[in-house]
Amino acid sequence: MSGHSKWSTIKHKKGAADAKRGKVFTKIIKEITTAARMGGGDPGGNPRLRKAIDDGKAANMPNDNIDRAIKKGTGELEGVIYEEITYEGYGPEGVAVLVEVMTDNRNRTVSDIRHLFSRYNGNLGQDGCVSWIFKACGLITLAQKDASEERLMEIALDAGADDITESDGMWEIRTAVDSFESVRKALVDAKIPTQSAEVTRIPSTTAKVEGKAAETMLKLYSALDDHDDVQNVYANFDIADEILEAFQG
Repeated sequence: MSGHSKWSTIKHKKGAADAKRGKVFTKIIKEITTAARMGGGDPGGNPRLRKAIDDGKAANMPNDNIDRAIKKGTGELEGVIYEEITYEGYGPEGVAVLVEVMTDNRNRTVSDIRHLFSRYNGNLGQDGCVSWIFKACGLITLAQKDASEERLMEIALDAGADDITESDGMWEIRTAVDSFESVRKALVDAKIPTQSAEVTRIPSTTAKVEGKAAETMLKLYSALDDHDDVQNVYANFDIADEILEAFQG
């Protein structure tokens, strides 16, 4: 399985922990508010908002929190306006790192992000230095036991999926960004449970990292992911399964 997917699996497990729930809620509320501000408060006509609401419900976020976040985005309630920014840089051994943030204070956030890169033997780079490595796409994962390949091919490919692959007992379904929602909805309608469903960025090349550098890279990734202003972190590391699984974050 790709480095991104291996880390995603661990991150989803960590994200379920109560200790992380506050940070998970903060990120989802920012996404709901921004999605509503940009595309309106009706999830029926705003796929980004619908996905953010689904993420909130999956994290057991109370409906009142979701409703308030939508109203702050549409202007019905007073709220903060978040700016979306992407930062690019390098981790240990030249690993490419892409960081998507939502912030109400650009200067504070860039200072924090630069400090984290420096602390873990990396450096913040110029715009465009690594973004070309990452391709935006939809990625849906599910356990092989929950659907046969034949059934998945029939449902997902018909709905617009690009590819279905198998690894470590999981199915990975990849889609174009524009097809992600139709494929996700087709799986929901077919009552096929998924482990994760997200619009993400997949690297075209990977960088193998071992030993102490691998541990430092994971610490950088985890520290960035835990920052309150950070929504998503993408990196092209290739790290052995045993190191990923042993990492405690």
